[in-house]
Formats: sequence, structure tokens, C-alpha cells
Amino acid sequence: MKRSLLLFLILSGVFLSAGEKKKIRYEQIFDGKGFFRLTSPLPALQGWWDDSHYILSEEGKSWKVDLSSGKRELLFDPKEASFIEEQGFSLSFAEDRPELTAARPSHGRYLFLKEGDLYMADTKGKTLEALTKSPGKESVPRLSPDGSRAAYVLDGNLFVYDSLSHKTLQITKDGCEEILNGYASWIYYEEILGRGSRYRAYWWSPDSRKIAFLRFDQSKVPVFPLFNAEGDYGDLERERYPKPGYPNPEVTLGIADTLTGEVTWIDVPESKGNFVAFPLWEKGGKSLLFQWMNHGQDQLKVYRYSLGNRQLKSVYQEEQKSWVEFLSDENLIPLSDGGFLLVSDKNGWGHILHIDKNGKERFVTSGDWSVRGIELWNEKSKTIFFLGSKEDSTQTHLYSIGLNGKNLKRLTDGAGSHFPLLSPQGSYFLDSWSSVSTPARIDLRDRRGRLLKTLGDSSVNAPMNDYSLGKVELFRITTSDGWKLPALWTLPPDFDTTKKYPVLIKIYGGPGAPSVANAFPRRANDFFYAQEGIIVLSVDHRGSGHFGKKGSSLMHRCLGQWEMKDYIDTVKYLRTLPFVDPARIGITGGSYGGYVTAMAMTYGADYFSFGIADFSVIDWRLYDSVYTERFMDTPQENPEGYKNGSVLSYLDKYKGGLRITHGSMDDNVHMQNTLQFINKMMDLGKPVEMMVYPGERHGYRGVKGNYQAKRDWEFWKKNLLGQ
Repeated sequence: MKRSLLLFLILSGVFLSAGEKKKIRYEQIFDGKGFFRLTSPLPALQGWWDDSHYILSEEGKSWKVDLSSGKRELLFDPKEASFIEEQGFSLSFAEDRPELTAARPSHGRYLFLKEGDLYMADTKGKTLEALTKSPGKESVPRLSPDGSRAAYVLDGNLFVYDSLSHKTLQITKDGCEEILNGYASWIYYEEILGRGSRYRAYWWSPDSRKIAFLRFDQSKVPVFPLFNAEGDYGDLERERYPKPGYPNPEVTLGIADTLTGEVTWIDVPESKGNFVAFPLWEKGGKSLLFQWMNHGQDQLKVYRYSLGNRQLKSVYQEEQKSWVEFLSDENLIPLSDGGFLLVSDKNGWGHILHIDKNGKERFVTSGDWSVRGIELWNEKSKTIFFLGSKEDSTQTHLYSIGLNGKNLKRLTDGAGSHFPLLSPQGSYFLDSWSSVSTPARIDLRDRRGRLLKTLGDSSVNAPMNDYSLGKVELFRITTSDGWKLPALWTLPPDFDTTKKYPVLIKIYGGPGAPSVANAFPRRANDFFYAQEGIIVLSVDHRGSGHFGKKGSSLMHRCLGQWEMKDYIDTVKYLRTLPFVDPARIGITGGSYGGYVTAMAMTYGADYFSFGIADFSVIDWRLYDSVYTERFMDTPQENPEGYKNGSVLSYLDKYKGGLRITHGSMDDNVHMQNTLQFINKMMDLGKPVEMMVYPGERHGYRGVKGNYQAKRDWEFWKKNLLGQ
């Protein structure tokens, strides 16, 4: 998992005795000026230059740092790009910034989109060139690995610009609203390629000569209208959005030669009506791995395509009774001998599987715990470095193991959540980690896990030392049928077991999507709520991923059932605690968490007093096809499951106390969900609060995000604290 350490630096929290310390003020949380940080900032480490130098970013500059001596060498100074700023561009908003590593050193070129046109800046040549001047809008630009070419999509067609010849080559010519080349159809962007793709659906070869790309024919995908209310007449946005039981886009895979413009289309068996995704160039660019999945999402195949003889071969296939999922880049690793590594959960838990060059399969790891991702494969030593949770599902650690399955060793020290960045050969790693009792820090360790030095500790001179904050505890709640659910709560600083406290349960609840971890709290908001007298609790149900595929597969064809059982059992547990007020139990979440909240306030109305459901799925017939059919099959195949999983089936049980919110332009979970819910509520004469956020998509940000946070606090202050 090549994730940025910067994402980990937002972890902050504190567990101090009350004493004579300050309280968090309302304006610190709700004034809209940004994140209220309780901890000190950590060094911004970008990764590794080579096996003995890491890259540090300070004030825009990038430094190569010798890990032994600490000596620095300047790699990049933003002054080199001052001419870009002078012409109205900013490197912070570059569309394609190359990685600064020895494997891919910065070639000094950056792409920008401005007013629909594409620009290339060359910091070494001090030039800024407009690559396009067209009435259309260029999108998803990407530099080739060597920086000599830039690919982009315009009007559904794939183009390549050559910076040496200053010529543009149009690769495809059939692009239109219904045909997209190299630009993902919405359902692929959201549910298959992921939001990190930013709709880009093409991949450069290592030699910068070829591009593998996906072509989407979405002519049969129904259109969903999104109304923008701005202006005198408003505007209608048309979204190709397949819902359960409706057609998905037809996808084909092509390989384009960027010198000649020739496209080779790969004839994938059984591609019609099924899914094709994730082309992965093997070393040297002479072959390509890609994945195929059937429409029912219970069969997965990995194919290898050889460019020389144009032969296609199936090299791996998997089938499960519940569902399968595509393999991410960190969970499919090609080997030089023609074999590869992948992570499969077909035996109930995610584990590393070695497929040799002859197709023979053998699990490298095993047990009732999960591998979270392969971090590095060292070809010379035949060693695999991976993240896993062998000791406890709420923890994440780095391990190493031989390809033969021997010499399993945990390399990270201290219970908690570790997110390491390994040097290219795995000789060292930067361990960014925290736990509920340890503020975030960054340690430098060697391949055996030995601590060499601490590079940053967020508890040093931290603002948190001035505040009296509640205690955070990690524990387990046992259900009526014996499942031990991970739970985390934040208690008031002056917690008194003789008092009665309200409880606010914050959840997400989707299949295989845990939220409870042994890590410092991510937000100061929970401490503020606890400070004001509310116990803030998070709980993960049996299908959240803590219990592997063995647990999550229970949700197959019955979304809503096990979530409600486990969250109701959670409330039953809370009712046994003398310091919990059973009449003041709230629940809140967004998206899938909004669905769970709406279910709790209807199906589980005897247990939950108040709720805020944000941008919620109300009926699974209204959500997208790929996500929903993965877990529920189609409505035609599973009518009872859809009925039992719909919030609309339980409105008669609703007793009041719910606020439901939605963004009017939500292109993910359509506001249609909330409108159908409100309409039924009105027909039944049931009281419910509704808040619409005009123009907002999936989630509320900026001014409206701050507005929402304030309104949420007012709701909980009134209903849980009686103020």
C-alpha cells in the first residue's frame, strides 16, 4: 500500500487526567477555520529516493536525506518553478506531478488544466506551453513515465501529445456522450477503478511507447437526471447511472501504439455483459495482466496478454458462493519468473496466494486473521513484506515472510495501527503509527524491525497538553450469539459512574468496511461532545471485516439484517451499564451509515431514541448496480432480500426523533432516496426533520459542511442534553 504518510498525520488525540486544564471551546470546533489540531505536526516524509535515502518535504522544498548521517541534499526548490506562478499557475494544482524517486526521478514537467485547455510546464527549460486550443474540455491528463508525452481525453476520445515533435496524435475517433475511450463511465469510477482514478481509465507502458485503455459503451445505461437549481431556469445534468437489474456499460480493452496510433483490441472471452478492469503492465512492458469478472460478481479471472504473439491466457480464476472483488494493485504482484502473488479471501480470511509460472497455487500465509495488503516483494531474498492484523483485528502491523511460507516475523513494535513506507529493497522502513494510548509518531526501523531513530513525535510540545480531554477506551461487546464486536468510546473528562449519560453511536456499517481501530482519534469533535457530557461510541458489526470474509459473507443477499442485530445487541449491552441513560441513545452516519441510521430509527425504533441520517440509501433498488448486486444480487433474483433490506418496509415502527439530510446534486446516493422516504412519512403522518443542502454532492464541504456541523451539534444538544 503506497499511501502517503501525510494522510496519517491527521491522527490526533489525548488521554490526560482532568487537573486544571482548558476546555475545548465551541468556536474551535465550529468556526469553520479548519481542523482543530491537538497534536504537534510531524515531518512530511514523501517516500524513498533509494535504499539509504528518504525524501523529506519542508516549505515546498524536497530533500534527499541520508538515513545514517542525516545529511540533506536539495532535490527540488519551488523557486525553480516561479515562472509558472507568474503566469497564473500553481504546482499545488498540477494535474500530473511525477513521483520524486530514483525509480521515477522528476523530469521537471507538469500538466495543468485551465479553462478547458491543457498546458505543459517544463521547469528545466523554463517553458510553459499550451498543448490544446479547442472548444471542448480536455480531461484526465497523464504524462508518460519519461515525461516526453502527455495523454488526455477530449470528447470521449484518447489523444497523445509528443513534446519533442510538438504534434498531437488522435488515438480513437468514435468518442461521444455514449462512447468513452480512456475516460471511465461513472459506475467504473465509483465502484471499480475507485475515486482515486479521477475517471482516468488508461495506463502508460513502462517504456512510454504504449497505452492500455478501456473503452466504455454506455448507450444502454439508463440516464438519471440531477437538477441544479441555480439561475432563473436551473440546469439538468444527465448521469449514466445503472441501478440494480439495469444494464451496465459494455467494456473493451485496447492497447494503443502512441507512435503510429494503431490500436490492438484484445478479444476477451465472455466480455459482453461482464466486467474488465485493472490492466497492469509487467516489467519491460512486453505483457499485460488484467482482470475479468462476471456480471454476478462471484467469478474472477486474471488474464495475461503477450504483445509479441498477441496471445491471451487465463492464469488465475476464483469463484465464491457470496461474491468476489477485484484485486487492487498492492494485492496483485507479478514475479519475474512469470508467476505472481495475490491476496485472496476465498478460504474465509484474506491471505497471500502464490501462483507459480505453471499455474500451481499455494497459500503463503494462513490462519484466522487477515492480510491487508502486500507492501513489497524482494526478488533477491524471496521475501514478502505485508500488512496484516494477526494479533488483533483492530491493529495493523508490518510482517515479513519467505515465499515458501516460512520465517513469518512481525516487524513493527507496539500495539496499534502502523502504516509503513518501505525502502526499495526493504532494508529499512518509515513507520508512521499510533495507538489509543500513543500519539502519532514516525520511527525509522531496519528490515528486522529494530528501532534506529524516532523522526517525529506528535506529542512533543503538543497543544493537547493544555486541555482536559476524556479517556478513549478500546473494548469488545459480546452479542447474544457470541460475536465479540470491536468498540471504541470517548468518555467525558469528569466521568462519574454514578451519573446517567447519553450515548451517541457513530457508524458506517458497510460490508468489509471497519471503522474501529487501535489508533489515536482522528477528530477533536468527539472530545468536544464528550466534554459536554455525551459518551461517543463506535462499534463494528460482524460483517465489517474484523472477522474476515467468513463474517462479511453473512451479509450476502440480506443487507440490513446483521447490522441491525449487532447494533441492537450493542444497545442492549449499553442498557446494562448503570451510567448509561437508555432513553437517550442517538445514532448517526452518512451514506451506508445513513442507511444504518435510518434502519435503526425504523426497524430498531424500540432501541434508538434519536438519529441524524446523512445522504442515505433508503431502498437498495435506488442505489448503483455494481455495489448493490455484489452483495444483494438483482431485485429479480432476490426480491425478499430487497424488501427486507429497505427502510421503507419499516416506517410503521418509526416513533420520531430523526433528522434526515441530503445534497440536492448528490450523484452517488441520489436525493431520490430521501424524497421517497419523506413522501412515505408524510402519507403515514409521521413527524421527521429534513435538511436539504442545495448544490452539494455526496457529503457537505466548505461553508455548508461547517453549517452542517453546527446544526448537528444543536440537534444533539437539544435531544441528548436537553439544552
